[in-house]
Amino acid sequence: MKKTYVFPGQGSQRKGMGGDLFDEFPEITKKADKILGYSIKELCLNDPDQQLNQTQYTQPALYVVNALSYEKKLKDGEKKPDFLAGHSLGEYNALLAAGVFSFENGLKLVKKRGELMSQAKNGGMAAILNSSEEQIQEILKEAKLTGIDIANLNAPTQIVVSGLRDDINQAQPYFEKANVMFIPLNTSGAFHSRYMKEA
Repeated sequence: MKKTYVFPGQGSQRKGMGGDLFDEFPEITKKADKILGYSIKELCLNDPDQQLNQTQYTQPALYVVNALSYEKKLKDGEKKPDFLAGHSLGEYNALLAAGVFSFENGLKLVKKRGELMSQAKNGGMAAILNSSEEQIQEILKEAKLTGIDIANLNAPTQIVVSGLRDDINQAQPYFEKANVMFIPLNTSGAFHSRYMKEA
């Protein structure tokens, strides 16, 4: 039986993530702190300055926690996966796990990525469940919400839309009226959309 690991991306962050992993892998944690210039453990566990949901902090935090989680699986005797994938930012962890680059080089890339992407302001995203891409496009067209893009085709009935935060908020009632599940995502930008062009 083949094994696949899929690493999560932005929107999956939460205060307390990483738990004891930072202490279990002190060398990796120390490398992260040196590259980032702040305590990754403090950010993830306590988020004292309410920065964890800001893109420039979220992306490095998720990258580090994903990397530590993967290291923990290997340390606990899990065999290396046959396939690796990741949602957006998680792709960097898939590349790390595949040996494409070192932990440090990956973190430097992710740090810069987060800084650039954080410059795109006032964006939002939402997951649309139990709907087809065609139905989503029709709902957006009827609502005259032409500023919203289909961003991620995660599964035939799990699609993410992205756009300006106000447009995403305006879209929710149209989807609910069509009996489609609409879940706003915990992101600070209109990722995977036209609004990221400048970044």
